Amino acid sequence: MKFSGSNVLVTGGSRGIGAQIAKTLAQMGLKVWINYRSGEAEAKEVKSQIEAVGGKAEVIGFDVSAEDAFVEAIKTIVESDGELSYLVNNAGITNDKLAMRMKTEEFMSVIEANLKSTFIGCREALKVMGKKRFGSVVNIASIVGETGNAGQTNYSASKGGTIAMTKSFAIEAASRNIRYNTITPGFIATEMTDVLKDEIKEAFTAKIPLGRFGEPKEVADAVAFLLSDHASYITGETLKVNGGMYM
Repeated sequence: MKFSGSNVLVTGGSRGIGAQIAKTLAQMGLKVWINYRSGEAEAKEVKSQIEAVGGKAEVIGFDVSAEDAFVEAIKTIVESDGELSYLVNNAGITNDKLAMRMKTEEFMSVIEANLKSTFIGCREALKVMGKKRFGSVVNIASIVGETGNAGQTNYSASKGGTIAMTKSFAIEAASRNIRYNTITPGFIATEMTDVLKDEIKEAFTAKIPLGRFGEPKEVADAVAFLLSDHASYITGETLKVNGGMYM
C-alpha cells in the first residue's frame, strides 16, 4: 500500500490486535511507535520482531487516559521525527457487569480509558497534523458499539461514542486534509477470546455468516487501508470487520 506519511503511533500496541497492527504497518514501511501502559516487555518484543525483518519501531510508555502523558508523548514523537503522520487509537479496557449491578465508577472507568483517551488522541493529532495539513486517524471501536451487548453497558457506550465522535472529528478536520475513520471488529481470535469456553465460542461462531472468528491480521489490514493513500477519499466512515455478524 502507498503511504505519503512516514510514521504512526499505535496505542495499546504491545499485544493482541494492537501488536499485529504495529507489525503490519511496519512491514508496509512506516516507522511505528508502540505504546504500552504496563506491558513494557511485550512492547519491546514487538519492536524486536519488527526490527528483525528490517522495520523501524520505537516503544513509548504512557497511560492513554492521562491527558498530560498523552500530550507529552505526541510531543516526544514530533521532536524525534518532525511529524506525526498517522494515529491508531487502539488501547482500551473492559469491566463487564450487568447494568443493574454496575456502579457509576465502574461505568466511568471504561469511559475514561476508552472514549476519553480516544478523544485526547484525536484532538492532539489534529493539532499536530494540521500544521502540515496531512494525516489520518483510525479509531478501533467494536461491534458492540453498534449492537449493544448484555453485561457491557459501559464498553458499548464507550465504543458507540467513539463511532459518533469520529464522524465529528472527520467533519472538523476535512478542511485540513486530515481523515478520521473507525473500525468495528467483531469476534477476533486473541488472548481475550482464547479463554472462552468451547461451547461459548461455538455459540458465537454460529451467529457469524463466515463461520469463524477473525484474525488480528484481518483487522490490521483494514487499518492499513484506511490510513493509506488508497483511502484518500474516505473519511467519517465505519468499517465493519466482523465476518457478517452485523451488517
